[in-house]
Amino acid sequence: MKEIANLMAYRPGVKVVDATLRDGGLVNDFYFQDDFVKALYLTNLRAGVDYMEFGYKADKEMFDVNKFGKWKFCDDEDIRAVVGDNATDLKISVMADVGRCNYKQDILLRKDSPIDLIRVATYLNTIPAAVDMIEDAANKGYEVSCNIMAISNAQEGDLRAALEILGQTPVNVFYIVDSYGAMYPEQIARLTDVYMEFAAKYNKKVGIHAHNNQQLAFANTIEAVGDGVDWLDATYSSMGRGAGNCAMELLLGFLKNPKYNVYPAIQFIDTHMNKLKEEGVVWGYDLQYLMTGLLNQHPRTAIQFTKEGRKDYAEFYRQVVAQD
Repeated sequence: MKEIANLMAYRPGVKVVDATLRDGGLVNDFYFQDDFVKALYLTNLRAGVDYMEFGYKADKEMFDVNKFGKWKFCDDEDIRAVVGDNATDLKISVMADVGRCNYKQDILLRKDSPIDLIRVATYLNTIPAAVDMIEDAANKGYEVSCNIMAISNAQEGDLRAALEILGQTPVNVFYIVDSYGAMYPEQIARLTDVYMEFAAKYNKKVGIHAHNNQQLAFANTIEAVGDGVDWLDATYSSMGRGAGNCAMELLLGFLKNPKYNVYPAIQFIDTHMNKLKEEGVVWGYDLQYLMTGLLNQHPRTAIQFTKEGRKDYAEFYRQVVAQD
């Protein structure tokens, strides 16, 4: 039984990370209007959010710049057009995917960039490449997290080996990432114990990035908070790939830190997120995402089901079970 104080007390170490542009960008190919991005930045300031993730540092030779909005690539000058010198407490982050970015060239020295945090995203089988990216970013002066994706498919022995390797790098935060939205709070609790063991050994922090396939993203996030996880990802209106993520408005309403204010989040949703939905941008919990979550599958088939406007849920279930 976790200590109730871990859930109800003020925890100064908690950091809230807004991933709306990055994970939400996977829904609309990162085509966000400039006024939306500016309003999101100002909302995060007013809400007391600690980090705002602008998007990816994707390799422009690998991804066609004409097929994506600018937050797929997060050029420093585009970020500066929004945040200026960012003389605020809100820090700026971007994600760099192993094998999908030219980090040595596109990630500049920290002193020359508006970015504070590089979030390295990796699978267990690409940990050596992630280590090189972590060291490169740290040597350039950045804070660094490592987001280990698809953790619901990991063997504990492999995870322990990865955390042992990562613990010896300058990474600041290990991230639990339930990419498939397949995990339950009880599983998150057990997994958190493993992460916290290595975090204590190497003086690191632990974060969580949850997906909402089974409507458990918020539940899994607060489960992790109660077990000592400090870095918490969320998105406004749960916007994110497929079923989306932990809802920012739920998280801000739950946290007891007086610096956080849920009202600006509600205002932003009222003005901007609802407008996106009215314009036809689609995300969020639905039966097809539940099915891939239950089966611990990547949601790509459910995403395609959604794009095709299908409603034959029973037939889709038969198809995904056959693939399992």
